[in-house]
Amino acid sequence: MTGPIDRSQRWNRLLELLSESGRLSVEEAAERLGVSPATVRRDFTALAEQQLATRTHGGVVATSVAYDLPARYRQTGGEAKQRIAEHAASLVEPSSVVGINGGTTTTAVARALAGRTDLAEAGGDQLTIVTNALNIAGEMVLRPHLRTICLGGVARRESYELHGPLAERALAELRLDALILGVNAITADGGAQCRHIDEAGVTTEMVRRSRQVTVVATADKLERTALARICGLDQVDVLVTDTDADPAAVAEIRAAGVRVDLV
Repeated sequence: MTGPIDRSQRWNRLLELLSESGRLSVEEAAERLGVSPATVRRDFTALAEQQLATRTHGGVVATSVAYDLPARYRQTGGEAKQRIAEHAASLVEPSSVVGINGGTTTTAVARALAGRTDLAEAGGDQLTIVTNALNIAGEMVLRPHLRTICLGGVARRESYELHGPLAERALAELRLDALILGVNAITADGGAQCRHIDEAGVTTEMVRRSRQVTVVATADKLERTALARICGLDQVDVLVTDTDADPAAVAEIRAAGVRVDLV
C-alpha cells in the first residue's frame, strides 16, 4: 500500500514536472516516476481536485500558479531537503495555526503539509497557514482543506517574500501555534540567521508570535553564518536537519537545549 509520504512526494514531483513543461501525459509521468499508469491517473485526479492541475484526455496541464512559479521554487531540492520537509510537516498538529516564512525548504514543507491526506480528510477546523511568501500563499490557497493568510508588505522580487512594517503590523494581531522557520544559517552562538535585514524583521516577529519554533535547514547551513540574526537558540524548540550534519555542530545545538531531529 502506498503511504501518505510516498504519495506526497509523487505529487510534489508531478508539480515540478508540470512547472517545467506545462503538460504531462499518463505514460510520461509513469515512466519518469517509475510507477504504474493507474497510480498516475489517481494522482492526476487528486491534483485536479485540489485545483493544482487540469485534467485532459490522457494527462494533465498545469494551472497558472504552478506554471508561473519563479524557477527557484519549481524544484525544491534533493532527497535530504525532501526528507526534512516531510518530517517537519508530520510534526504539525491538525487544526493548528502554522507560520511559514519564505524559502525553498519551507516551500517543500508547505507542499508536504498540503499533501497530508489526514488533513484533507479531517473535516471540522481547518489547518491555517500564515505566510509572508507569495509563492506559498499562491499554492496553498488552492487547497480547499487549508485556510491561507498572506501577510501584507513590500514584495522582494528575488524571493517572493513580503517584508516591512505592514507585515510586522499584521503579525502583531495574530497568534501562531507553530512556526516552520527557514534560515540561511544556524549555529550555537549565532542562533538562526538570514541574509537580509528586512527579512529578519518579519521572521523575528513570527518567532515572537509562535508557541513553538521549528527550524528546517539542510546540513550545510550548520556550518556557515549569515548577515542578520533572527533569534537565539533559546527561542528555537526543534531543528530538523539531515544526517550529513556535522556531529560537533549538532552536539553544540543540542547542548543549547534544542531538540535536533536528524532525518
